[in-house]
Amino acid sequence: MLTNLSPFTPSSYSSTIRFLKNKPKHHFSSSPSSSPLNSSSPSSNLSFLDRKQFPHEKIGFQLTNRKNIKTSALADFGFGGFESAQSVLEAVSVLTAIIVVHESGHFLAASLQGIRVSKFAVGFGPILAKFNANNVEYSLRAFPLGGFVGFPDNDPDSDIPVDDEDLLKNRPILDRVIVISAGVIANTIFAYLIIFAQIVFVGLPVQEAFPGVIIPEVRPFSAASRDGLLSGDVILSINDIGLPKTIPNSVSQVVDVIKKNPKSSVLFKIDRGGKDFVITVTPDQNSDGSGRIGVQLAPNVKILKEKPKDVLEAFSFTGREFWGLTSNVVDSLKQTVLNFSQSASKVSGPVAIIAVGAEVAKSNVDGLYQFAAILNLNLAVINLLPLPALDGGSLALILVEAARGGRKLPLEVEQGIMSSGITLVFVLGLFLIIRDTLNLDFIKDLL
Repeated sequence: MLTNLSPFTPSSYSSTIRFLKNKPKHHFSSSPSSSPLNSSSPSSNLSFLDRKQFPHEKIGFQLTNRKNIKTSALADFGFGGFESAQSVLEAVSVLTAIIVVHESGHFLAASLQGIRVSKFAVGFGPILAKFNANNVEYSLRAFPLGGFVGFPDNDPDSDIPVDDEDLLKNRPILDRVIVISAGVIANTIFAYLIIFAQIVFVGLPVQEAFPGVIIPEVRPFSAASRDGLLSGDVILSINDIGLPKTIPNSVSQVVDVIKKNPKSSVLFKIDRGGKDFVITVTPDQNSDGSGRIGVQLAPNVKILKEKPKDVLEAFSFTGREFWGLTSNVVDSLKQTVLNFSQSASKVSGPVAIIAVGAEVAKSNVDGLYQFAAILNLNLAVINLLPLPALDGGSLALILVEAARGGRKLPLEVEQGIMSSGITLVFVLGLFLIIRDTLNLDFIKDLL
């Protein structure tokens, strides 16, 4: 299970956003975006891993920044990690629901065709609770970041004859394609329903831009705090360069100026409570030589909620946002593949994803709609890649079988391909979990 996701920012979250006085466009991303200036990168890629059993071993969620949106650098997890138990629980619940939906797609597609299923597990690792019904073992496992649907095809303890026509491996190619594809289809449908629910119950966020960049947070003992910037200030210009309404260019413009001027005076014209002030800030220097002042930045916008007038408009809004978000997911995947050498160091694991989701829930519960929809679509898109341990890998093996005139690859070859992919991703997942845990703020404080 491998997916791509735009990073979420701790300041403010909205899904399906469009701008007043502009042509509606698919702005289904965290907005306003923010940029903590004590980090080394304006954006971050995240991913996480979970484990499944043959034949649908899917591993991980990957989050990549949306095109042209510069948001907070999550690599150092400066937003505080797991401060709220409730928000962490909400994030874990969202991820678990997505896994359950994915596995339910496989399970229902097999069951409705009369294909034998032996296990349905939520989570992976040690079993916490289980029960049996209709010859299927349903279990809840210790780590709720994965799941699997098990088939008795190659179970040495199974008393089902190996030539039983209801075993998945003995079914026609089309039947197996349906079962393998059903998880992706289920996540796609779920993403659409989430977007529809947000538009109907919460409304379509409509964003009106104003000149300048707002400062949602100033960190204590930072250069910004030392030199007089306050939370809520609006930066109107920097070094006498005015900041327009454009989003997110105004944020990146401020970021660039600060990074290029470590230990040099930077002139800010700010609006504070309707009055203009001029404040000089001297950025501190990062280890890489760039400047930082210790603030979060966000475009200066107002966000209103517009609910559809009728059912037809609700479907129209949903369709536009769904296809726009899907396009962004595909584009993010393409950019990640084409620039993997540069993005690999920013890949993160399940701990990072829960931390991001917890920040979304803590800042604005409405953002969980976006969090869930993006994860669903990313999971759907990435699982179609023809890689071992993904749905796309299983589909690729079936296509090879079809090209060979219905002759399967030798069992040991097929299992070798799948097991090697699973092993690689499991090792990577373990590495990411350890690294991301060590990057959490409260862990850093302990160390």
